[in-house]
Amino acid sequence: MPSCPPAPLTEPRPALYNPRWLLATVLSFLLIALWDVSGQDLALAQVWGTAQGFALRDDHFLVTYMHQGMRNLGWVIVLALSLGVWMPFGLLRKLPTARRVQLLVSILASLAVVAILKRSSATSCPWDLSVFGGVAEYVSHWRWGVHDGGAGRCFPAGHAAAGFSFVGGYFALARDTPRAARWWLAVALVMGLLLGLGQQMRGAHYMSHTLWTAWLCWTAGLVIDMGMARRRLSA
Repeated sequence: MPSCPPAPLTEPRPALYNPRWLLATVLSFLLIALWDVSGQDLALAQVWGTAQGFALRDDHFLVTYMHQGMRNLGWVIVLALSLGVWMPFGLLRKLPTARRVQLLVSILASLAVVAILKRSSATSCPWDLSVFGGVAEYVSHWRWGVHDGGAGRCFPAGHAAAGFSFVGGYFALARDTPRAARWWLAVALVMGLLLGLGQQMRGAHYMSHTLWTAWLCWTAGLVIDMGMARRRLSA
């Protein structure tokens, strides 16, 4: 009796998202919200700020290297990754074109989200507060449209996004190079936290500003990854 031919092998369809990524998104949101509720922003700002202001506001290292220098370096890396979409180098050679595009788009989208929210925010920076020698009164950044008497446009932390915006690259790398993806994520988080801390020492941001920037960049990267997965499923 002739044997039946084996059924053709089919590639499993990619999942729309990794449940662990969604869980991390929800848990981190709750933890950062808990930080907000605890009211520790002002207490931490007072570590570096006094009624006379922030002594490190014009610190040469923090302004020249941690602020201006790292911002410029971030844009150089973005430019290199843009060129790498069409002329891949290093780690980018291990990614298909769609993943290289995803990596770049996730960075640009993260920067755009933070910039748009920052421009529409009425929250002022710590150095604008009267308790630190300014004119504004503390108002939670959750109270959208409520002006505190200062310049506003200080939430979320724009400079920390120079590091956190690269977090979305984790999703672009995770399926093809998981080990590199973990290193990428770790470096992006560490750099974002360091840049955010530098700005906090100058009085430019609260810790919550930095933490929410990290969450926004992670979420932007996840949403883009889900969109790319949906596109592949429908192709």
